[in-house]
Amino acid sequence: MFNDLAKFGKYLGQAARLMVGLPDYDTYVAHMRATHPELPVMSETEFFRNRQEARYGSGRSGGCC
Repeated sequence: MFNDLAKFGKYLGQAARLMVGLPDYDTYVAHMRATHPELPVMSETEFFRNRQEARYGSGRSGGCC
């Protein structure tokens, strides 16, 4: 029973992150290891920053602000 609750919690968290535009790190790692084993895997912090920058830009608009 607790195993089912843990799975449910994991999927709920993953769904919540996807709803706000944050891909799941574990899914990324599994994809990289299965599809691109020759490439290095980003750390969780690097992954978060990469996805955040891809979504919102680098924060430097070049404008007045």
